[in-house]
Amino acid sequence: MIRRQHLMLCAWLLAAPLCAAQPDFLRNGAPVSPAAPDPAIVRALRTIDPARIEETIDTLVKFGTRNALTSMETGLPPGQGAAAAADWIEARFREISAQCNGCLEVNRDTFVADSASGGTRAGRIPRPARMTNIYAILRGADPAQARRMVLVTGHYDSINSNVFKSWSDTSGAAPGANDDASGVAVSLECARALSKLRFPASIVFVAVDGEEEGLIGSAHLARLAHDQGWQLEAVLNNDIVGGNTTPGDTLQLKDRVRVFSEGVPVAATEEEARRIRARGEENDSPSRELARAIADTARGYFPASGAAAPLEAFSAFLVFRPDRYGRGGDHSSFNDEGFAAVRFTEWREDYNHQHQNVVFPPAGSSAPILGDLPRFVDFHYVARVARLNAATLATLASAPGEPQKFTMETGRQETATTLHWDAPDGAPATMRYELLWRETSAPDWQYVQTVQPPASGGAVTATLPVSKDNVVFGVRSVDAAGHRSPAVTP
Repeated sequence: MIRRQHLMLCAWLLAAPLCAAQPDFLRNGAPVSPAAPDPAIVRALRTIDPARIEETIDTLVKFGTRNALTSMETGLPPGQGAAAAADWIEARFREISAQCNGCLEVNRDTFVADSASGGTRAGRIPRPARMTNIYAILRGADPAQARRMVLVTGHYDSINSNVFKSWSDTSGAAPGANDDASGVAVSLECARALSKLRFPASIVFVAVDGEEEGLIGSAHLARLAHDQGWQLEAVLNNDIVGGNTTPGDTLQLKDRVRVFSEGVPVAATEEEARRIRARGEENDSPSRELARAIADTARGYFPASGAAAPLEAFSAFLVFRPDRYGRGGDHSSFNDEGFAAVRFTEWREDYNHQHQNVVFPPAGSSAPILGDLPRFVDFHYVARVARLNAATLATLASAPGEPQKFTMETGRQETATTLHWDAPDGAPATMRYELLWRETSAPDWQYVQTVQPPASGGAVTATLPVSKDNVVFGVRSVDAAGHRSPAVTP
């Protein structure tokens, strides 16, 4: 609004001093605006159903406990425990695949974890446990881009408060409705909604095990992805996205979801970290750019107002730290392997409904009900989170890959800025680039200039009369339909 008023005043005053004082970074770019929603993606998002999410969460709760250590117990009632839950999730993925003529490759990543396993916390694996990650791959339709992958996950294991006395105690109900049947429901609904479409790149839908024991399942899958050379460009971890509905809680916000992202990559070498600090790039890690891409997607598909809004308003609230204080999540396992990964979590958590034994107080008592029960989950809210995840996955899988070898000339003292980059692998001939910049204190991209690739399709060079010392530059790829990659910085 300030810039619009400034430009209007310039139009009236023409060469007045106010216009002459306009910063170079304002003169040379247009304000960043959301991309127009893709009608096919909008149709898919509209099929995401709160009732189906409720059914998924209720089914997972009925397994009694999904404590990962129950996987090798033989005394459980039939249909109870983590192994039974894993079988059901696999069957659900296979059912979705059958509805799209076998479009999903459904896999089990099974291994035995013990106290010596990497990724565990001391004492949380008192005896060997069979861990099973379930994942389904929707392969990309473009041979030149199918190796590119984006991934969505939630964890299906659960615990109650018995474990804080002894991690070997798997007794009692551990419903885990919000933590994290809600995240598994997001992954399954994304698979069902997006499996009807085809994308240039591949999408992986996941439910991981062993999160409560120290991110064991996700650590194993992230290492598998690294060792098998997955070209994994984005990981969306959904953990506690149930929109807690505790009676009397007036501070819960249902129009947004928090998105956590690391700053300096945990996988950076000492030399890379030194360069990041020297150049002031602490706020531009791949995970942070992924978070910005999620917020950009939300503004396009779920704007707060306007006749063109295709779906109800919903936003990504970006939190510039890896996770909540003293807590962790499965996105960290992928960060550890060098992948861009973020965490989705509801606005305000209620710790009476996390990691608690189920307790109903006597009639007339003012004590709260304890336990992670479905009654405290807002299935409509989970559907909104699922739509944002699905819109992001579909956008990134449709967009060209990220520009490569993005560099900035800094050898000469000059006020202009010259930038170079290469096309992403398998880039379509109709793609273009958006050169972005923002003030160094701004949290998100502010200004944009479209750059067409050379007819030869080779390297790109762009020179702007904008001082590199006052802004941060980025560039992203955009296809003919307007699907945008995450930005990269030089």
